[in-house]
Amino acid sequence: MRSPKDFFRPLAVGAPEPLREVPFRPSRMIHFFDPSNEKMAAKVPAMAAQTDVLLGNLEDAVRADRKEAARAGLVAVAKTTDFGDTQLWTRVNSLDSPWVLDDLITLVTEIGDKLDVIMIPKVEGAADIHYVDRLLAQLEARAGLTRPLLVHAILETASGVANVEEIATASPRMQGISLGPADLAASRRMKTTRVGGGHPGYLVRTDPTGDDLTAGRTTFQQDLWHYTVARMVDACAAAGILPYYGPFGDIADVVACEDQFRNAFLLGCVGAWSLHPKQIAIAKKVFSPAPEDVAWARRVIAAMGDGTGAVMIDGKMQDDATVKQCRVVADLADALAARDPELAAAYEAATKSAVEEGVSA
Repeated sequence: MRSPKDFFRPLAVGAPEPLREVPFRPSRMIHFFDPSNEKMAAKVPAMAAQTDVLLGNLEDAVRADRKEAARAGLVAVAKTTDFGDTQLWTRVNSLDSPWVLDDLITLVTEIGDKLDVIMIPKVEGAADIHYVDRLLAQLEARAGLTRPLLVHAILETASGVANVEEIATASPRMQGISLGPADLAASRRMKTTRVGGGHPGYLVRTDPTGDDLTAGRTTFQQDLWHYTVARMVDACAAAGILPYYGPFGDIADVVACEDQFRNAFLLGCVGAWSLHPKQIAIAKKVFSPAPEDVAWARRVIAAMGDGTGAVMIDGKMQDDATVKQCRVVADLADALAARDPELAAAYEAATKSAVEEGVSA
């Protein structure tokens, strides 16, 4: 057993010292692009202006005969693009694949100074993170990097869900965890071919009102992923890392996509994957607190003073528990406002209006 004091020591001579706290940067959407697709890669500078995170995908959706082209394409994009405040992530191939070792060696040594996070698919336990942790330290030392690369795990196997708490705390590199619903459904033998979202067959039905068991009984479609997302959020919160909803595969159904993203946001996720440009706007809308919610949160915080005791605002009691909830909303709004001038203006206007209404009342 390693001493807890060793947890934040570099795992290789010459590697940068591990971070003691995960930096929170807005990551409402993790937008995927295929670096092997030259037309898509050419759009990266424009996409960087619209997104919080751009992710060069090397795994699923990249054909086996295009893996090397995708890797080389990501290196070229990283070297020639000014990403500004936008984070650059990558999803490497799975740890049992023939490509992952070259993915890690190439990316860390050639563009490690441009990458922020490396996403690892199909993580099944802490041992997977330990392997990547040590290898990254060795490669960082070789490349002379001065800051450590962070690791993001995808929860897409039954074993991964069973071990999610130990995955979340496996390394100081852990940045967050995403739900991977498609592979997880296959791993669990779930009878759905959808990528995320609900299913019309997964429902509850109101009780019968008479002898006819079919008449007047309303059904409500349920969320297949509620348990897993909630457990993932708890594991991430306990470890001080960030939870994300993964992909929503029905690109045309923007209404259901927004619903699924909002469910994840309300449960505690900080962002979601976007697979198409139209999902960028959805994620930006959903994972940014509404201006009226921010105004209310700031009003409660101001009224609570030092955060102790209780006050009545508009007939509702507010105490130390609610002020903590409000600080979550207000802190997120401040972080997003620093990046998004339009959002900052909307938050300021809503807060000013709420203050004026409170004074006039």
